[in-house]
Amino acid sequence: MLLGTDWLEDQHIAADYRIRERELHRNNPDLAARTRFVWPAQALVLRLAGDEDTLRGIVNDEDGNDTADFLFLPINNARPDCRGDHWSLLFVDRSNRESPIAYHYDSYKNHNATSAAQLSDRLHASLERPRMKQQKNSYDCGVFMLDATRKLVDRLEQTQQIDAELLNLDELVADRKALKHRLRKIPL
Repeated sequence: MLLGTDWLEDQHIAADYRIRERELHRNNPDLAARTRFVWPAQALVLRLAGDEDTLRGIVNDEDGNDTADFLFLPINNARPDCRGDHWSLLFVDRSNRESPIAYHYDSYKNHNATSAAQLSDRLHASLERPRMKQQKNSYDCGVFMLDATRKLVDRLEQTQQIDAELLNLDELVADRKALKHRLRKIPL
């Protein structure tokens, strides 16, 4: 159960990503085949270890082909000796495999800049920081991250391409109540 000021944990993020993935498969199978919602643990392993098997497991389809044009990676500032306390989003556009671009969305003063740079480097992607609405409390970073993912997926569904202005999320509304409602539908 997610209470009013609880921080989101891996299972909340994974559950909402599963929901969004199912919605995308139902609404836009072509885009769904080219999009990956990365589990928090996978993103952490990739950031800390740069494990190529983990990367292949993320970007390859069931036939072993790299079909992932778009990656949504939840970033946490965890270290091997310390549990993290902040979530942000790294959205990676790999539609041009020669020059992927990672867009870092951080709702708290670019708190996860180091983690975003590490993960972008592991993905061989240049790093950019579009505008992102800033949270006004100390506990909604995960909600901002999930709602940023949803907003970007919605925009991809509408346009099928990346547009610089569409990448800015300075008007994002983080809706904890809607997230709680979505998560009630599936067991954690």
